Amino acid sequence: MPSLDEIVNYLDRELKTASVPDYPGAINGLQLANSGKIPRVIAAVDASLPVIEAAAAAGPGLLIVHHGMFWQGAQPVTGAFYRKLKIAIEADLAIYSSHLPLDIHPDWGNNVQLAQAIHLQQITPFPDQKGNTMGLRGQWQGSRADLLDHLQKFLGPRPHLSPGGPERVSQIAIVTGGAGSEVAQIAALGVDTFITGEGPHWSFPLAQELGINLIYGGHYATETSGVKALAQALEEQFHIPWHFSDYPTGI
Repeated sequence: MPSLDEIVNYLDRELKTASVPDYPGAINGLQLANSGKIPRVIAAVDASLPVIEAAAAAGPGLLIVHHGMFWQGAQPVTGAFYRKLKIAIEADLAIYSSHLPLDIHPDWGNNVQLAQAIHLQQITPFPDQKGNTMGLRGQWQGSRADLLDHLQKFLGPRPHLSPGGPERVSQIAIVTGGAGSEVAQIAALGVDTFITGEGPHWSFPLAQELGINLIYGGHYATETSGVKALAQALEEQFHIPWHFSDYPTGI
């Protein structure tokens, strides 16, 4: 049985946890330790109370999430936050979170998993306004309807389309999660279609004004594949079982 330290060191190294900039509330890496042994791994998108309750019900292990416990910043340890910590600690459940490091990982990342699922070609990363890796772009030939079909097969829910660009798709950019507000920056790349999870209301008409297709695949739906790929990698590296705890938000 691998130790918690072995797994955390492996994840921090492979994800480049210390060197990838992120939002302050992400707190990437180990968020809650346990007694040190990891008999199983649970993958989930959010470290929400229902997810932690379900993970803890089977006893000790490591819960790997994309959205960790501290997005609201410093807060009193009361209410649901207290219950999450109490339940996890009593169950000997460790919690590890990886947000942007997992989004952009070249093998396990949410972006590359989606790109591969739709058979995007000539995939290359592109930077955000600060020069950090933001998403992926590549070549794709087909209709918008075909692309939506491919996405639905991978994501589950039918994606929502703002049809501002051409009906025949050739250049796609992908940023999973809540990146719809970046539609102007993405349009400046010269792509005709932008796939993300969700965006603010104003991103829909802006995409049409900019002449780009904007596809909202769902924040949750576009971010399930990364934690699954990460957990699968741990099974292969450390020979421990894993499963996915599905608690969709519908957003």
